Amino acid sequence: MKNLITCIVLLCTVAIFAQSKPYQISGTIVSETDNTPLESATVYLERAKDSTLVTYTITDENGHFKLEGKSSWKKFRINVSFIGSKTYSKLINYQNTPINLQTIKLADANLLDEVLIKSRSPITIKKDTLEFNVSSFKTKKDANVEDVLKELPGVEVDENGKITVNGKEVSKILVNGKPFFGDDPTITTRSLTKDIIEKIQITDTKTKSQAFTGEESTGDDKTINLTISKENNKGVFGRVSAGGGTDKRWEGAGMFNYFNNDRRISVLAGGNNINSLGFSFGEIEKMFGGGKASYRMGPGGQVSYSIGGRSFGGGQGVTTSKNTGFNYADKIGKKIDISTDYFYSNSNSDDKSSKERENILPDERYFTRSESTSSNQSENHKANLEFEINIDTTLYINIQPSIGYSTNKREYDEYENSSDDTSVLTNESTTESFVESTAKSFENEFSITKKFGTKGSFLKFELNNEFRSNTSDDFLNSQTEIYGNTPETITRDQYTDGKNDNNSFDTELTYRIPIIGKEFYIDLQHEYSRDKNENIKSTYDFNDTAQDFTDFNTDLSTNYEYLNKTSDQGVRLNYRKDKIYFNLRGSHVYRVLENKDVLRPELDLKRNFNTFSASSRFRYQFSSKKSFGFRYSLRSRVPQLSQLQPFTDISNPLNIRIGNPNLVPSNEHSINMNFNSFDFQKGSGFYSYLWSGLTNNQVIAKTTIDENFLRSTTYANVNGTYQLGIGSGFNKSIKIDSVKTIKLRLGLNVNTNKNINFNNDVKYASKNTTITPNMSLTFEWKDLFEIRPNYRLSFANNTFDIDQFNDTKFVTHWLGIETTTTIPKQLEWNNNITYTYNPNIADGFQKSAWFWNSTVSYSIMKDKGMISLKAYDLLNQNTNARRVTNENYIEDSQSTVLQQYFMIGFSYKFNTLGKAGEVRKGRRFRRF
Repeated sequence: MKNLITCIVLLCTVAIFAQSKPYQISGTIVSETDNTPLESATVYLERAKDSTLVTYTITDENGHFKLEGKSSWKKFRINVSFIGSKTYSKLINYQNTPINLQTIKLADANLLDEVLIKSRSPITIKKDTLEFNVSSFKTKKDANVEDVLKELPGVEVDENGKITVNGKEVSKILVNGKPFFGDDPTITTRSLTKDIIEKIQITDTKTKSQAFTGEESTGDDKTINLTISKENNKGVFGRVSAGGGTDKRWEGAGMFNYFNNDRRISVLAGGNNINSLGFSFGEIEKMFGGGKASYRMGPGGQVSYSIGGRSFGGGQGVTTSKNTGFNYADKIGKKIDISTDYFYSNSNSDDKSSKERENILPDERYFTRSESTSSNQSENHKANLEFEINIDTTLYINIQPSIGYSTNKREYDEYENSSDDTSVLTNESTTESFVESTAKSFENEFSITKKFGTKGSFLKFELNNEFRSNTSDDFLNSQTEIYGNTPETITRDQYTDGKNDNNSFDTELTYRIPIIGKEFYIDLQHEYSRDKNENIKSTYDFNDTAQDFTDFNTDLSTNYEYLNKTSDQGVRLNYRKDKIYFNLRGSHVYRVLENKDVLRPELDLKRNFNTFSASSRFRYQFSSKKSFGFRYSLRSRVPQLSQLQPFTDISNPLNIRIGNPNLVPSNEHSINMNFNSFDFQKGSGFYSYLWSGLTNNQVIAKTTIDENFLRSTTYANVNGTYQLGIGSGFNKSIKIDSVKTIKLRLGLNVNTNKNINFNNDVKYASKNTTITPNMSLTFEWKDLFEIRPNYRLSFANNTFDIDQFNDTKFVTHWLGIETTTTIPKQLEWNNNITYTYNPNIADGFQKSAWFWNSTVSYSIMKDKGMISLKAYDLLNQNTNARRVTNENYIEDSQSTVLQQYFMIGFSYKFNTLGKAGEVRKGRRFRRF
C-alpha cells in the first residue's frame, strides 16, 4: 500500500509539473479596404479542443501584436476582432518555433449576414468605452457582479463595495443602460449574478443630456453598464437563500427578475442580524441632511455613521436589518423610456463604546474618558421615477421625480469626565436622551435639450428642486458637575420640539455656439439657485409643579429663516480634436445670505458676496493604452450660518459656541492630474495621480479652554492651509503556463496637509503626513485553488511649529490572506484571514487581532442549489480598537462588534434567460 501511494504521488507530481514550453505568435492587423493599421483590435488565443481562453492582447497604433507565454498545449485557435469588421479565426499547430502571421486583413462586416456569431473577445476597446466579456474572467462559484469586477484589469473594489477604475471612482451602475434600484451601486453589484451578464462596459460618467448632445464628460468619475444580450434578455431569473446559526444569528434574501426585452421587473427582499446594511447610506444622508456626514465600516463588520453630529440607522455595534425593493423599466411606444423603483429598509442596532482622549494644549495636557450605550431604530422609504422622452432626433426631455420618508428612534446614555495631567478630576457629566425624528422629501430633476444643425449647437435648460421637512422630539436629562475654584452644577430636564424645512431650486441654461466645425465651441451659461431654510427648535424645561415640560427656555431655542441666493454667469470654451480635449470656464458669482431671527431680531443678518470662479480641464489620449488628464478649479465657499450668526449656543455646557459675523468667503484652488496606462501585450497596468488644494481665508474653529477644561468656540479666517495627495498603482499578470497564473498589485498613497489652528488663542501650524504602501498577490491554479495574500502598512507623522506640542509618529499594519479551493469539483472552500496590529493603541485597548472567516460550499441540483457552512471570526478575536489623531488630540476608542458564530445556509438560483440554439427573426445564433 505504501509503495502504491508513493507511485500515485509521483505520477501526480509529474502530471502537475509537466514541462510547459514557451510560445510566441505575432502579426499585424490592417483593414482590407485601405490597408490602414487597425489600432485596438483584440487578438486572443484559445485552446482548439474546448475554446478555453489562453491569453489576449490588443494591437498598438501600428496594428502590431504579440502573444507570448507558456503552455503544454499544442493546438490553438487565434481570433481577431475589431468594431465594424468581420472576425478573423485560424487554427494553429504550434511546434515550439515563433510564428509570425505577417499581415492579417480584416474585411468590413456586413450587417445583413445571415449568421451572427457571438463574440468571445475578452476585451473590446471602442471610442470611449472599455468593454469586457464576462465569461473570459474566472471567478468563484455562484459569483456576483462584484466578484467579476475584482478580476478586471485596473478595477478595485473595497470592503464597502466602492469601485474604482485606475484610481477613478465609479459613481453609477446601469443594467442595459437603465438604472437598477436607484443610486446605490452595491444593490446591483451584490444582487446580480455573473451568469446573466454578458458584457461589462466602463466609460466616463455623463448626464443623459450630455450623452444626447455628444458632450464630453465634465467629471472624473466612471459609469459601469452591465449588458444582457438581446437573445438572452427574455425570461426569469433569480435566487433565494436562507441561513441560521449559533448565537441566534440568521440571514435570508430573495430576488426575482422578469426580463422581456425593454420590459424589466425585479423584486428583492432580505434581512439579517449580521451587520449587513439593507439601505444606501447616501439616501439616508440626503433625508436627514444639513450637517457633516461620516461613514465607516470596520474590519470586523461594525458599521458607524452619523450626520450633523447625530447618529442614524445602524450606528455602531450589532445591527439587524430588513429590506424590500421593487424595480420596473419599460418602453412606452417608440419615444418614451420609463424606469421606477421603490426601496424600503429597516434597521435596529445596539452598541456600547468607550473612548480615551489626550487633549493637547500649548502649555499642558488633559484627559477625557467616556462610556456610552446606544440603541437605534430606523425606517427608510425611497421611490424614484424617470421618464426619458425622445421627441425626435433633435429634442430630448428627461424628468426624474423622487419621494422619501424616514423615521428614526435613538436612546443614548453617556458618562464623561475630564482630568488634568495629575489625574485630578475637573468636570464630569451624565447624559440620557431619547430622540424621535421624521424626515419627508420630494425632489425633481428636469431637463430639456434641443439640438440645432449638424455642427453640435444646442440649447439646454435644467431645473432641479427639493422640498425637505424634518421634525424631531428630543427628551434630555443631564447633569454636569464643574469643580475647581468656581464649582457649578448644571442640571437639565428638557423636551425639545424641532422642525426644519428646506425649500431649494436651481436652474441652468446653456447655449452652445460652434466656432470651428465640430472642434471648437463656446458655451454661454447662466445659473441661478435659491435655498430657503426655516429652523424652529422650541425647548421646554420640566416644571415640578405642573409635572410637565411647560417652561420655555429661550437660551436653548431657535426660530429663524435663512435664505441663500446665488447667481452665476459664465462662459466656457471647448476644444476637441482627435486625441485632445480642452475646456476653460470663467464666471462671476453673486451671492446673498440673509437671516431673519424671530426670537432674537438683533441677530438679523444680510451679507452680499461678489466672487469669481474658474475651472479648466485638459485630457490627452496618447493611444488606446495611455491617457493623461489635468483639472484646475477655483471656487468660493461662503461660511455657514452657524459660523456667521453671533448666537451663543449653550446646548453643550462643556463646549459653548458663538458665530463670527465678520467672516469672509474662502477661496479654494485645486489641481488634479492623472496618468493611466495598460499594456495588454504584457498584461501590465499602471496609474498615478496627484491632487492638491490651497485655501485662503479658510474658516476654522477657534477654541479656548479655561482652568476647568470647559471649551468656548468661535470661528476665524486663516490663510496658508493646503492638501497634497500622490498615489500610484501597478498590476501585472504573469502566465506561468496554461493553468497557472500570478497576478501582482502594488500601490502607494502619500497624503500630506497643512492646517492652521488656534489652541487657547495660540496660533500654530501643523502638518500631517500619511504614507501607505500596499501589495497584493494572487496565485491561481486553474480548477484547483487560488491564494491571495495582501499587506498594507501605514506611516503617520504629525509635526507642529510650536515647541509646546510634541511631534507624533504612528505605524499600523494590515495583513490579509484569502484562499479558494475547488477540489473536488462540486466543493468550494473559501477563507478570509486578516491580521491588524496597531502598537500605538493605549493600554487597556486591544492592540492586535486575527480575524478569520471560513466558508465551505457544496453544489447540488446541477449547480442550481448550494449548501454552505460559514464560520465567522473563527479565532474569536474580532476587535475594532482604533486610534484617531489630529492637531488637538489623540483618541483611542473601542465599541461593540459582531462576535463569533457558525451558520449553515442553503441557496437556490433559477434562470430561463435565453436558450442555446434559439432561433429568432430568421437569424441563427451560434453560441460558444
